[in-house]
Amino acid sequence: MNSSAQLQEALRAIHRKSYPAYKSLKGVYQFDRYLLSIDHVQGDPFASPSHISVRIQHKDAGFPEEYYNKKVNRITLCDHLTRLFEQQVSHFTFRAKGSGKSGLISVTHCGQEILERTACEITEKGITARFFIGFPANGRTINAPELEKILFEFLPVCVHKAFFYRNINAKALEQSIFLAEDQEYIRSQLKERSLVAFVADGAVLPRESGISSRPMKDSVPFQSPDSLRVSMDLPHKGRITGMGLPAGITLIVGGGYHGKSTLLNALELGVYNHIPWDGREYVLTDDTALKLRSEDGRFVKDVDISLFINDLPNKKDTRCFSTEDASGSTSQAAGIVEGMEAGSRLFLLDEDTSATNFMVRDSFMQRVIQREKEPITPFLERAGDLYEKCGISTILVAGSSGAFFHIARTIIQMDNYRPVDITASTKELCREYPLDSPGTPPFVLPKSHRIMTRHAAPRPSRGRQEGPERLKIKVHGRDGFLLGKQEVDLRYIEQLIDTEQTASLGLLLRYAAEHLIDGRRTLPEIVQYLEGQLEKSGLAFLSEGSYISCGYAMPRAQEIFSCFNRYRRV
Repeated sequence: MNSSAQLQEALRAIHRKSYPAYKSLKGVYQFDRYLLSIDHVQGDPFASPSHISVRIQHKDAGFPEEYYNKKVNRITLCDHLTRLFEQQVSHFTFRAKGSGKSGLISVTHCGQEILERTACEITEKGITARFFIGFPANGRTINAPELEKILFEFLPVCVHKAFFYRNINAKALEQSIFLAEDQEYIRSQLKERSLVAFVADGAVLPRESGISSRPMKDSVPFQSPDSLRVSMDLPHKGRITGMGLPAGITLIVGGGYHGKSTLLNALELGVYNHIPWDGREYVLTDDTALKLRSEDGRFVKDVDISLFINDLPNKKDTRCFSTEDASGSTSQAAGIVEGMEAGSRLFLLDEDTSATNFMVRDSFMQRVIQREKEPITPFLERAGDLYEKCGISTILVAGSSGAFFHIARTIIQMDNYRPVDITASTKELCREYPLDSPGTPPFVLPKSHRIMTRHAAPRPSRGRQEGPERLKIKVHGRDGFLLGKQEVDLRYIEQLIDTEQTASLGLLLRYAAEHLIDGRRTLPEIVQYLEGQLEKSGLAFLSEGSYISCGYAMPRAQEIFSCFNRYRRV
């Protein structure tokens, strides 16, 4: 290990040299109560910035041990510190001048949800913060004094103000930790009380705009119907009341623009903890909940969709169904079966984004097109069995078909963003408008034993050494990535909320393609192995060398399954 003084000497020695001389700085340096590690140096000032990390021992950082001795507290503390660090860095980025990315100091930007990220990691040894710096240059000539300004003037201020307990707002941090513990308690209560979701009275569900996830000002606060109101005594906040949605089938109805989809969106993101004052911080959903929709054109491989689709005219076997170009109905059927395989206990659906012929067939259509001529058994006829026989609940937003009222256990009408429990009155009407007996085929659990195999890798070009070629990853924002030459389209995975989660899915899929997909392991076995490694070592187990950089966030198992199911090379 070198001293900070040695780093200064090295900087002065390479001033005005060619940019690659910056690589000589790679290493670890002792600063005032923290270690600065230069993990990777960019190739030129226009390339991706250099990877930097800072390590602080617990005895120096001074945070109470109870803030990081439990997983939920540790993730919350990391999130809080990352937000503080970003606030500090924003005062200094690009204040050092030069060409290209010179002077950039880049830290993960956190949204309204709390995610486990590589930007900040806490172990028994201490705190590690990871970020990027654009090493300054004039043209491609090193400008060492500008980097010295970043490392010795700007960065120490940011580190000491963000990662040392004595320098931060202790009350705000305590509030974040206490909220996380309360949220964890509510999740435990969902299971104990046979609930699938909880929405607190006073919650602010609408968001600021289509491009902002911050709460909308002056919006109507949520107020539970009396019939669905439950109360909980939280460890820190004390008594809280709100709407508890019971397991089974819940229908959300109402006129346009009255808040149906807003409520569903809050529930689908209730699988994550939220920050204080978000408005949705006490909106919690079963953490295995899966939002489903139709996806015309998606890839499906070896999925047993016979529960919903049978007797296709082309005699295609729906017990092991594959297609490069799924229809709306087959894609949604595959999504449900894949969700069962992923262990989801709650499905979230919006009629607006579902395939109409997959969801329901009215009595008139059943008379015109006889059962033996229709290969689709609609979701309407399977939802009850999914709960009764598989323990999978459904929350469905509906606006066009009254048939769903007959199968729902709970019916909520959204009226000007306020929920009204209309279950009893609607069930009376159902008696006046009975459904025809549909003659539904027997419920048979899908048989899933999908072995993952890999397409043959391309031969190396002439002159290259024989051996497996490293797959390159190019992330396209939140919506997907390129692995090798294969696009992985994740646009319709609506609970994937952050580009850093997408980047992590790219690493996980590459690791599986290179090490785990062998023609013997099933998809659940592969995902289970990856989950075990993530639980044991975090995303660091995917590192390509001695370090893992900033820029990755933990996805749920549901998103890992969804990603792998859309990879066309297996």
